[in-house]
Amino acid sequence: MAETKNAELQQFKGQPRLPKFVVPKRYDLKLRPDLSACKFTGTVNIDVDVTAKTRFIVLNAADLSINGGSVWFKTQQSHKARTEEKTLFIAFVLALICLLLREEIDMMMMTMMSSTTMLMMMMMCFLRRRREVYRPSEVVLVEEDEILVLAFDGFLPIGKGILGIGFSGTLNDKMKGFYRSTYEHDGEKKNMAVTQFEPVDARRCFPCWDEPAVKATFKITLAVPSELMALSNMPVIQEKLHGKLKTVSFQESPIMSTYLVAIIVGLFDYIEGLTLNGTKVRVYCQIGKTNQGKFAFDVAVRTLDLYESYFSMPYSLPKLDMIAIPDFAYGAMENYGLVTYRETALLYDDQHSAAANKQRVAIVVTHELAHQWFGNLVTMEWWTHLWLNEGFATWVSHLATDCLFPEWKIWTQFLDQTTEGLRLDGLAESHPIEVEINHAHEIDEIFDAISYKKGASLIRMLQNYLGAECFQRSLASYIKRYACSNAKTEDLWAALEEESGEPVTMLMNSWTKQKGYPVVDVKLNDNNLEFEQSQFLSSGLLGDGQWIVPITLCCGSYDTCKNFLLQTKSDRLEISELVGSSNESLTEEWNPGEGNEKNPERFWYKINIDQTGFYRVKYDDQLAARLRYAIRASCLSATDRFGILDDSYALCMACKQTLSSLLSLMDAYREELDYTVLSCLITICSEIAKIAADATPESSDDIKQFFIHLLQFSAGKLGWQPNSGESHLDAMLRGELLTALALFGHDITQTEAVRRFYAFVDDRNTSLLPADTRKAAYVAVMQTVTTSNRSGYECLRKVYRETDLSQEKVRILSSLASCPDPDIVLEALNFLLSSEVRSQDVIYGLAGISREGREIAWRWLKDNWEHISKTWGSGILITRSISAIVSPLLLL
Repeated sequence: MAETKNAELQQFKGQPRLPKFVVPKRYDLKLRPDLSACKFTGTVNIDVDVTAKTRFIVLNAADLSINGGSVWFKTQQSHKARTEEKTLFIAFVLALICLLLREEIDMMMMTMMSSTTMLMMMMMCFLRRRREVYRPSEVVLVEEDEILVLAFDGFLPIGKGILGIGFSGTLNDKMKGFYRSTYEHDGEKKNMAVTQFEPVDARRCFPCWDEPAVKATFKITLAVPSELMALSNMPVIQEKLHGKLKTVSFQESPIMSTYLVAIIVGLFDYIEGLTLNGTKVRVYCQIGKTNQGKFAFDVAVRTLDLYESYFSMPYSLPKLDMIAIPDFAYGAMENYGLVTYRETALLYDDQHSAAANKQRVAIVVTHELAHQWFGNLVTMEWWTHLWLNEGFATWVSHLATDCLFPEWKIWTQFLDQTTEGLRLDGLAESHPIEVEINHAHEIDEIFDAISYKKGASLIRMLQNYLGAECFQRSLASYIKRYACSNAKTEDLWAALEEESGEPVTMLMNSWTKQKGYPVVDVKLNDNNLEFEQSQFLSSGLLGDGQWIVPITLCCGSYDTCKNFLLQTKSDRLEISELVGSSNESLTEEWNPGEGNEKNPERFWYKINIDQTGFYRVKYDDQLAARLRYAIRASCLSATDRFGILDDSYALCMACKQTLSSLLSLMDAYREELDYTVLSCLITICSEIAKIAADATPESSDDIKQFFIHLLQFSAGKLGWQPNSGESHLDAMLRGELLTALALFGHDITQTEAVRRFYAFVDDRNTSLLPADTRKAAYVAVMQTVTTSNRSGYECLRKVYRETDLSQEKVRILSSLASCPDPDIVLEALNFLLSSEVRSQDVIYGLAGISREGREIAWRWLKDNWEHISKTWGSGILITRSISAIVSPLLLL
């Protein structure tokens, strides 16, 4: 029998998903965290449906201790059985009363009842009331698959039942599952208890069916120290004091997935208010920081109102809490009704936070609140469809931010998302946007730029193709249809296709089912524009992918446009179809040396208008020359100027275009003032400078001087000191320009940065170094630091230790290793492993390593690998850290 059972157990190992013969409907979860011992105990009673004949219950559990004696299963009575029992019990009571009172009218009935019959009735009632309890004969935790298998000697009755399990665990320091975060209050270090369950870590807090499609309701009760706050997804309905502990009971949740459950225990302050529809919104943070939560609070209230209108669906919970957590692996997490954030993603200080910090708070808050509909209310059926959750939330967060802050030109900035998606998806080792997940350990791998940024870019491309109004109506219909349930990518395509009448499924399958994207080669040949698509690979190799490409183009102005689908490898378009017979002069040969440069705007063709398509464009020499003149003549939008520059750089890196042609194009941007375009230009300058320093060291200084001259016009316009009433984008641009000039070795910038830095060290409130330019000053100072001149380094560490603002700490960490002295770089890296730096912030220190420190960083990683792998474990922290160190080495 034992051998048979062991053989049966094997069938559950190595499976991508749990069996469905038992499914949960409701969790009654009770937890008692011990914040001093960093442990917790709990019980969970789970209402389940047994849907098929089985002797096993299989659910998820990891890093938990299960007491086998605490596990039980019992059946729940059906309504019919309860009615029958009630009838029998009433008859028995009536008979007993008649017998005791010796009622004559019932004597006939009573004499018919023998004592044996009465005893049988009593026993039937007793047996029905007690319900049958089943105890598992084996309780097996399969660690590698993170499953708990309960084996019973007999088959479980089909129908409703209750599964009870007692368990205990550790409040870990890995920032996943049920973990501890540290903070200071009145000079004393304290612990808080926090949950982070996405993607598959609810199982580290309590045994459960930890899959997005297995939704249930949750009734949560916490036993916590009486002086602390306890938060969860739903409002508190009762608190009871028991000496130094209190029991906090929460309202039962609507149906939701386990990865959205949230529990927080700690000491907090908050601000609160109401949306137009009366939803209570709170922002929680550490004591004394409520002023820093006001901006996020305002964004949240306005965003909930905006989304209720956009999705034509009210927010589904009675409250929305947002809380800043000191130790948090991700930027934020969209837990239903209790959204958790890193402090840098939720808190904003008017004096010491930069404009970029303010924008990040707005983007992250709108992203997480989008999930309350797209992810929480309508949930992906399986992790294969993660891209739809994250890609959509990324896209709609920009839509919301643009509505709230139109002056930020957020759709132009969105191109940074597209570029990052294109960069990663141009690798031969990329993956399709939809990835089959065969084990829980694989899920972390798809939380990348493909899911988030390519996903968002494809949503934007599709919205542009279908039209904004049609797209919005389709989304509202989709959310209404799948509310409180699960959906797949195909379900969204079907809703969009039904509303628009367009072949959405056919179009989008070519983008989601295969990796990569096309580069469209465009040539002007006589009276035709010729288009040919091929897969773009950053290696320069040929790929074999083919897509249905939504082509948009304009000629000479944005008033002369045409759209079509490129469904084959190549196609052509007669210019007369685009410009009409009255503009045939636009097809004439164009030679800038013969005077045509007086009206360059009459001759250019821009493909992929406003960069709404997820593809690159390669122009022939004649078309490229026309675009350079159009850029100088300010004929193109900022999004198109960005796209031409970014595509040209990518083609150059793939050896599909010469460096000289790229530099010639960059020269056309000397008087550029748009933030997003200049940010792209700075990034390209920095990358070329690194490559040149390795490939041709003798020309490195000349190239840097070229870039300095390229950026000086815009830097001179902005200067160091902010102007009264200047724009949000100018404030962000100033910091980026000055940082770049400092790194390129611009003497005037470096000297001024050092002067302002030491004024700031002496007076942290000086107007000489506002938050937007501090990073530039920190980087400039580190360029002067050596082992024999450590003043700047020590001053920066002093500022780090004295500030309690997370954003300031991150600015400093990202500057320390930019020093060209390898010994100082090593010291900065060792500082990252000290107790002064939170694990989540290490990546910022690794992202700013100087060229001279790359080899040192690689050696440091190998020397400290045992400690690093033990401290960070598996997951996003260690993968990002490895990438930050190894990726620059690939340029060598």
